[in-house]
Amino acid sequence: MKILRITEVAKKTALSPSTIYKQIRLGNFPKGTKITARATGWSSEVVEDWIATKLAENEPKLRPLKDD
Repeated sequence: MKILRITEVAKKTALSPSTIYKQIRLGNFPKGTKITARATGWSSEVVEDWIATKLAENEPKLRPLKDD
C-alpha cells in the first residue's frame, strides 16, 4: 500500500483536484486521511477500488440471447 497525495490521486483518476474535493463533499469519492495538519493522503488501494467500481458501473450490461 502507498499513500497518495492529491496530485497523484488526480493523475490516477483523471479528475482535477477541485473535482475530487467536490465529489468528496457530495459523498461520491472516499475521504482522505489527515497525515499532518495541512496534508491529506489517500490509500492507493482505496483509490484503485474506487476506479474499479466506476469502471464496473459503466460496463455495458450483457443481454441474454433469445432462443428463436
